[in-house]
Amino acid sequence: MELKGYFRLLQKKLWLIVAIALIAGVGAGVKSIFFTQPIYEASSKLIVNQTSNVQGQAMMDFSMIQTNIKLINSYREIIKSSAIMDKVATTYPDLGLTSAQLMNSTSVSTASESQVMSITVLGTTYEKAAKTVNAISNVFQSQIPLIMKIDNVAILSEAKVDTNASPINMKTTLSIIVSLFAGLVLAIALVFLMDYLDDTFKSETELEKELGLPVLTVISKMKKDDLKNTKNYVSQQKVGDGKYVAANQ
Repeated sequence: MELKGYFRLLQKKLWLIVAIALIAGVGAGVKSIFFTQPIYEASSKLIVNQTSNVQGQAMMDFSMIQTNIKLINSYREIIKSSAIMDKVATTYPDLGLTSAQLMNSTSVSTASESQVMSITVLGTTYEKAAKTVNAISNVFQSQIPLIMKIDNVAILSEAKVDTNASPINMKTTLSIIVSLFAGLVLAIALVFLMDYLDDTFKSETELEKELGLPVLTVISKMKKDDLKNTKNYVSQQKVGDGKYVAANQ
């Protein structure tokens, strides 16, 4: 099929392409608005700032900074361990979360060569997520001296409970646009597949190309109304109404 043929095919099935794309877009919008559980995200920041004392003065050198950075890898694992999460679950029962749920909803990240850690918690409401991440930060700060025998963690910032935050998974407009595009691609692919599986001839040109023979005559399409008019004309004729020519003329 030539390029013009493809365009004619798409133009012929334009209604199907538009219908599928609209169904996909509307479906994504309905799902996003009515059937998606909103998820909120809250974060707090901690800093590992171990120092050494020289003549009663707190000092920090490059080697100490490198030590703090290396400790962060251990602290990331400690934060998500049962030693911390069990303590959070028992100390803050009003959160209504188990140790396993706390582990699954918590993530810890840090920038490269940085002494700052970010604790992020996901929740069904922002208030609950903020309270949970603050609870984890406080428990971790209080427990790290008992676990590591060193007090070198400070809280830089806590999540503000009264912040008017938006869900991170309720991007309705983006979902609709992506679904419309996906539906459009799927519809075009479906049209081409239907055309590939259809082995009937659509024009005289296709028939001549396939058989290698010229077309001598074409039977045009007839509407039901045309057939009805023909039947009425035949039924109105009576015997003897036709014109005859005598044999001896």
